[in-house]
Amino acid sequence: MTNDREGQEAAPSRLRALVLGAAAGGGFPQWNCNCANCVDVRRGVPGLTPRTQSSAAISPDGRAWALLNASPEITLQLQRNRALHPHDPALVGGRHSPVHTVLITNGDVDHMSGLIGLREMQAVRVLATAEILSLIEQNPIFGVLNRSVVSFEAIRLEEPFELVPGVRATVFAVPGKVPLYLEGETVVTDLVGEQTVGVEIEGSQGERLYYIPGCARLTPALKARIAGADAVMFDGTLYDDDEMIRQGVGVKTGARMGHMAMGGSDGTVQAFKDVAVKRRVFVHINNTNPALREGSPERRTVEAAGWEVGYDGMELQL
Repeated sequence: MTNDREGQEAAPSRLRALVLGAAAGGGFPQWNCNCANCVDVRRGVPGLTPRTQSSAAISPDGRAWALLNASPEITLQLQRNRALHPHDPALVGGRHSPVHTVLITNGDVDHMSGLIGLREMQAVRVLATAEILSLIEQNPIFGVLNRSVVSFEAIRLEEPFELVPGVRATVFAVPGKVPLYLEGETVVTDLVGEQTVGVEIEGSQGERLYYIPGCARLTPALKARIAGADAVMFDGTLYDDDEMIRQGVGVKTGARMGHMAMGGSDGTVQAFKDVAVKRRVFVHINNTNPALREGSPERRTVEAAGWEVGYDGMELQL
């Protein structure tokens, strides 16, 4: 789904957010998945829309942008959103991008491998916690990002910083786990530290947006933090904790993967029931999730609770 609005059309005084990719790892449809959702979306069954892997973009003015995560399809996502195209009228030839910053929220492949696609000698800041940055520094493939134009900056938990001019951000720990490729024999699925973070984003008018694409548990402290926000983009990986097992496409529950389920007595919909948020959007949605299907009982349940199911090209004007 292409967003054809020019960046200059956005109101300059309030935050603008774009969902560049709304799917979990593997995208939707996933290339090797034969679940009912993937079969039907390939057939063009109405009510199902393809989605690329999870990332978003934030701007205060439609001209300077920050990316939240860099999915494997990041270059396709940039092409599909005209506001993120080169648009400096003073340049004829040469290179330009309105993307100033990329903020990485964890070390998962679907959230940082897209950095490799941004290697064409374009000045950009890459921000992450020291623990996440260490994963990049340890992998020589990220050496394709020329350090003479790409800066890597460590950010600290709970210390505000400038995301792009006019936008303040703070990263904070949320329960999660280390990336799959770092798992050992013992896996802690709701570890709290630098390995999985949420992002609090504040605009010049005091508007607040939270981006939390991975979360194992909604703690009381996290609920209190989010309360009163203008919008939250939240982990929507699975609807039922065991849905991948029941559908025969996996052996892990959502909890084992470090993700809350949407449904159930301890799921996201119930956990957010008493949290005052003006707009709540599910992102990082797995291909097996029945809420992807418009009109399904699961979709009706989340919508009745005030949730929106994110899609590529979705725009939030705060």
